Amino acid sequence: MSKLTHRDPNRAALLSRGDGSSSSPYTQGSSQMPSYGRGYHTDAQHPFPSSSSSSFSNHRTAEELESQNDEAIEGLSAKVRLLKEITVNIGTEVKDSTNLMATLTDTFSEATGALSGTFRKMDRMAKKQYGRWWYWFLFLVLVFWIFFFTWLWRR
Repeated sequence: MSKLTHRDPNRAALLSRGDGSSSSPYTQGSSQMPSYGRGYHTDAQHPFPSSSSSSFSNHRTAEELESQNDEAIEGLSAKVRLLKEITVNIGTEVKDSTNLMATLTDTFSEATGALSGTFRKMDRMAKKQYGRWWYWFLFLVLVFWIFFFTWLWRR
């Protein structure tokens, strides 16, 4: 259904010539509606083919074209809304990913600090070749061997 009586005034401004007159035959009034048919008007105000049909059928054809245009505009508007929603979702995903990357960077920095401290202590301990840790290591090896040979002997 056409909304000819409820048009946006800016829509007609798109088709105006600048002096207030309109270049569209639809905005000039119903008396100057184009006629569709086989012959052509010789009058410069009627750029479309003439027809032997009444102005009612011309008005009806214009309404049908307007209705088709309105449907096409609605379809395009739906596509634009869908694309806008997709772009907003992409923007949200990018923000979430950026926040996650910042959190991971902070976590890895903390882990690097903790591991570097641990490696520093291990390095210091390894440089002491005959420190207390060496005695504990020998004690654990000896206990392991005792349990191992006891287990072998009882089998």
